[in-house]
Amino acid sequence: MSRAEWENNEEIQIFREYLRIPSVHPNVDYTACVEFLKRQAASLELPIEVVSVGLNPVVVIKWLGKQSELPSIVLNSHMDVVPVFPDKWTHEPFNAEMDDEGRIYARGAQDMKSVATQYLAAVRSLKASGYQPKRTVYLTFVPDEEAGITPGMANLVKTDYFKRLNVGFSLDEGIASEDETYSVFYAERTIWHLRLKISGTSGHDSLLLNKTAGQKFSYILVKIMEFRDLEVRRLEQNSKVDIGDVTTMNLTQLGGGVQSNVVPPLLEVVFDIRIAITVDTDELEKKIRDWCEEAGGGIELVFESKEPFVPPTKIDASNPYWLAFKQALDELGVKTRQRVFPGGTDSRFLRQAGISALGFSPINNTPILLHDHNEYLRADTYLRGIEIYKKLIAAVANA
Repeated sequence: MSRAEWENNEEIQIFREYLRIPSVHPNVDYTACVEFLKRQAASLELPIEVVSVGLNPVVVIKWLGKQSELPSIVLNSHMDVVPVFPDKWTHEPFNAEMDDEGRIYARGAQDMKSVATQYLAAVRSLKASGYQPKRTVYLTFVPDEEAGITPGMANLVKTDYFKRLNVGFSLDEGIASEDETYSVFYAERTIWHLRLKISGTSGHDSLLLNKTAGQKFSYILVKIMEFRDLEVRRLEQNSKVDIGDVTTMNLTQLGGGVQSNVVPPLLEVVFDIRIAITVDTDELEKKIRDWCEEAGGGIELVFESKEPFVPPTKIDASNPYWLAFKQALDELGVKTRQRVFPGGTDSRFLRQAGISALGFSPINNTPILLHDHNEYLRADTYLRGIEIYKKLIAAVANA
């Protein structure tokens, strides 16, 4: 297709309209997103609800199944996007500009407004063909997935409203692939944000005081960096090991002290820890606490976030949704990789509630640009994704 043909394509127009809504952190106003989705539901002749589960709205569009008593399917996406640094962009990040090669530049092009409107496009095409799913399909559009506050899905799954949806399976976002394969994510690492409050001897900076906070911090940092280096080597030495298969520990915040000639009584340091699904979380916590004691004690561990281990979604013959999903992709002739998601998505809240969930974005042969400058998605990749979702949605809804 040419640029003019892409420009006039109805689904591309809908995608670009959604991208132009600046639902960007901080202080997101979701009003325009909700109104956009209400128009989409009206065009699809499907009922829509706006549900309050916290400070911001959740939008739910319902496509009734022929056997609505069966567990339903959720197609989830988040409405919010991460901040931008406009001076780093070659295109205005909320104009959804398209170049001659069909690249559509906008924040959210990959993460994940594309997925949201591809769901809508796939449902539109399936309905137009006369198809009605066996299972009821819910399209959920949640807030605050990209925020530091509790995401909308985390609140939604705890409600009686959600329990009444009787969800059996969920699809959510994945990550673009830079080669011809498509990544399918069946699990996520456990997320901890750990603050260490390190107390030590304070006094004049000209003295060699013992058991200072700096000494203790140095010991712990060495231990954590040694652990980190082992994981780096695992990645480098085994091509079958992916970033989602290792545990990452990264220092993200450091503070303390009042002036340059006073040894401080307290230092505080924060580590972002993403724990591989093969690691025992209790044993890892004990290891960290042991390091703190070896450093000299007097260290308080404060978990600013301590998510529990969530079992992976089964990707074997025991899971009928997986079998339907995989068969649909095989029939399309696409190559897939089953992976552990390296970051965090709303799928973990569904898995924690006992619901099978897969992360999948139909984007291949594309640079990974989520949260990056000049985020884009090609128009042909977007349209191909709609065809993939048509196959997948029909398959899992009839599982």
